[in-house]
Formats: sequence, C-alpha cells, structure tokens
Amino acid sequence: MKRGLWLVSLLILITATAFTFQAAVGGDWEFKMQTRRGEITSSLHIEQDGEKITVTMTNPRGEVTGEGKIIGNEIEWTISRSTPRGEFTMTYKGTVEGNTMKGTVEIGSRGSIEWTATKKG
Repeated sequence: MKRGLWLVSLLILITATAFTFQAAVGGDWEFKMQTRRGEITSSLHIEQDGEKITVTMTNPRGEVTGEGKIIGNEIEWTISRSTPRGEFTMTYKGTVEGNTMKGTVEIGSRGSIEWTATKKG
C-alpha cells in the first residue's frame, strides 16, 4: 500500500513540475546565424499562445512567417522559402534561457547552421 501511494505521489510531482515552467518567448528578438557567406542578422517577432508560436522573420531577403511550438524551454518552428532553386523548408530548434535562445536550423538537405537570438527591450 505504501509503495502504491509513493508511486502516485511521485507521478503527481512529476506532472506538476512539467506544467509549471513555460518559457515566455513572445516579442521581438535579434536573430543571428553565421553562414558561408557571412553573418545574417534578422528581426524575429514571436506571437505566443501557450505552447503554440507564430514566428515572423525579417531580413534583407524579405519577410517570412512560420509556426511552431515551445514546450518548457525547448523551441521549434518551421519556415518554407521559395528561391530560384526551388522551395525548401527550414526547421529551427533550440533552447530558451531567459532573454537568449540558441540552437540549430536544418536547411533541407543542405545541412544545419547554428543560430543565436537575443530578446530586444
């Protein structure tokens, strides 16, 4: 009986801990990644509704919007781009630590690049 009560208590504690932390990422960010052609800096705007995020990235190449999720401090979003060489999807994955984020972006079959972001204001 004690073991069953202990197990139920442990499951309640784990569940409560999992739902208590949700990183707040809504707002404006400065986004950077180093490519073979040099550093690319973008403005990143995130709208957050619970775990769901909508991301708008603006740089000299234009503006694109994508969707993703934030669970705890793990963030992920996907953006599709049309280029002269065809359409490809970029999947951004990373972690949030206060007013900074870092991670990698998978660029279709072209590999991955590391990125960082700092919250503005």
